[in-house]
Amino acid sequence: MSPQSVAKHLQLLQERLDQVNKAWTSKDQELLLGLFIQLLPELFHAEWCRIYHTKPDGVRLWYRHDTDQPRGAVATPPTGSLAEQVLTTGKTLLHNASSAPLHPDDGPPIRNGICTPIRSLAGPDILGCVDIRNRRTNDPFTMADRTLIQETARTLAFHLEISTLSREIMAITHQVRDDMDLFRQQRFDAVEVVTRSQKMRDLLNLVHKVSAVPVNVFITGESGTGKEVIAQIIHRSSDRSQGPFVPVNCSSIPEHLMESEFFGHEKGAFTGAHTSRIGRFEEACDGTLFLDEIADMPLSVQPKFLRAIQEGEGARVGSNHIRSYDFRLISASYRDLREEVAQGKFREDLFFRLFSVEIAIPPLRERQDDIAPLARLFLERTCLKFKKQVRGFAAETLDRFENYAWPGNVRQLQHEIERLVALAQDGETLRLEHCSRRIQDDLPQPDPPHILPGTPSEMSSFSLAENRRVMETQLIRKTLDKTGGNRIKAAQLLGITRQSLHGKIRLYGLAPTTTATKPWRTQPRQTRQPPRKGAKS
Repeated sequence: MSPQSVAKHLQLLQERLDQVNKAWTSKDQELLLGLFIQLLPELFHAEWCRIYHTKPDGVRLWYRHDTDQPRGAVATPPTGSLAEQVLTTGKTLLHNASSAPLHPDDGPPIRNGICTPIRSLAGPDILGCVDIRNRRTNDPFTMADRTLIQETARTLAFHLEISTLSREIMAITHQVRDDMDLFRQQRFDAVEVVTRSQKMRDLLNLVHKVSAVPVNVFITGESGTGKEVIAQIIHRSSDRSQGPFVPVNCSSIPEHLMESEFFGHEKGAFTGAHTSRIGRFEEACDGTLFLDEIADMPLSVQPKFLRAIQEGEGARVGSNHIRSYDFRLISASYRDLREEVAQGKFREDLFFRLFSVEIAIPPLRERQDDIAPLARLFLERTCLKFKKQVRGFAAETLDRFENYAWPGNVRQLQHEIERLVALAQDGETLRLEHCSRRIQDDLPQPDPPHILPGTPSEMSSFSLAENRRVMETQLIRKTLDKTGGNRIKAAQLLGITRQSLHGKIRLYGLAPTTTATKPWRTQPRQTRQPPRKGAKS
């Protein structure tokens, strides 16, 4: 099967899984159990009803719904209670007034009671139990009631299994999405670090230095700047390059699955654990573990996570066997972890454990010299991906790219080029009018030279793009005046390339209109008048 076919099948699978996820939610389960709590006392002519069922994460704790409290609450069946006996033995039990008294629990006094287990339809697990009772001595439960409550338990099991299956499908959906992202990256998006800007060159020098030493690295930067690309470079340049590179997006893992995701689990550790599974810590052994969006890691998991990376050991869920871990940790976040620590959303000890070396990736708008070469690289790769033959960019398109703010950074640039190529015909040049509306709407319009920003009263608009353009126009004029019109020196002072300066001069209407006009002036220089006849020279 070709890579394109694999991508198509994965995309279709992801869409189907998303549809299934929307069909059944935890709120639906709450409503269903509340409905059963209301209907069962009437069905069995009883005064009180309680349903126990396992928590969504499969841990052997229980949610309890009863007549007095229809909404679920975590509770353990009291020792010796009817529910405790049923959950332990897995058998349906009847109790009537002539039976030996039961150990008292937190329900009403038992005169007549009946309790049955809720058995999994997919295996031997007990998902919970249904407990019904009343105080009347002359109305015992019968064998017909026993049959009816067992049928009711099977119906409940079906709905609980659907809820569990929905959660598992959600986890699979996240995994498929991660696998698709990884597939695209390996097949089409394995972006080389193309850079001409000094900021990125300095950053790559730092990257190569930290690659040679086994320190934990924390990467910061706006969304779309390429944090995972930098992490991959560190991994490939380190002595662990032959080991695995294991990327994990912490924001895509549900909290109740976080421990199992990182530590793994043994078969039967919880409901749904039909096979053993290694965790990310084991998977990354002898390689690199990359944790993206680590600021989204729940506080409840952070203590165990800290111990795992500090001591290099841990145990799978459902096992007491301690396993050793040996991996390099690289983490990343677009959020300020210092602020998260100050607000109590992130543990301070874990924060300092992550911060051996910090690498801050500048946004694309601060490295304009990289935009054109990146755009050409993306164009080449996208044409190969889409099997298109596009001639290239028009000059005005590259000029606009270099002067656009790119809030989505490199990722937005890549998606913009994919859009352009998808809509272009073979042999066509990508012109400015082909760009997305967001790019076109941000086009600057020349302002009169006398409009200069200073105070709010002097600003003709609150548009960031407009005022940035006006300030750039003023700064370019001032710099060209300082250098006597020398564009090479002006570009050096401005910290941009000569090509970028030429593009801005054309874009902002600063280019000469006549041969007598200097490029840094908006009005022609006054020429000397010839001497009048008879005047002294």
